[in-house]
Amino acid sequence: MLTTTIRLDDNLKERVAAAAARTGKSAHAFMRDAISQTVEQLELDSVFNEAADQRWKAILTSGKTVAWDEAKAYLEARSHGESPNRPVARNANQ
Repeated sequence: MLTTTIRLDDNLKERVAAAAARTGKSAHAFMRDAISQTVEQLELDSVFNEAADQRWKAILTSGKTVAWDEAKAYLEARSHGESPNRPVARNANQ
């Protein structure tokens, strides 16, 4: 395992120490976990954004979308435990 040094201003160092104490962790473990969580979130965001970009390209290529009122009705039915048919994507001008 490599060692990395970071410089924190006094105020942040005190805040980290207090937050770490509230969680029952050392400041080192707290910072390591915070960095790990941030990296994991950025990786998830990257996957999400890539999927969104691919879906947007598919919409631009096909011209097909689901009308908002149909999507909303579908999602509301699902949230109530129902099993509605999925809405069908159509060209926007249909």
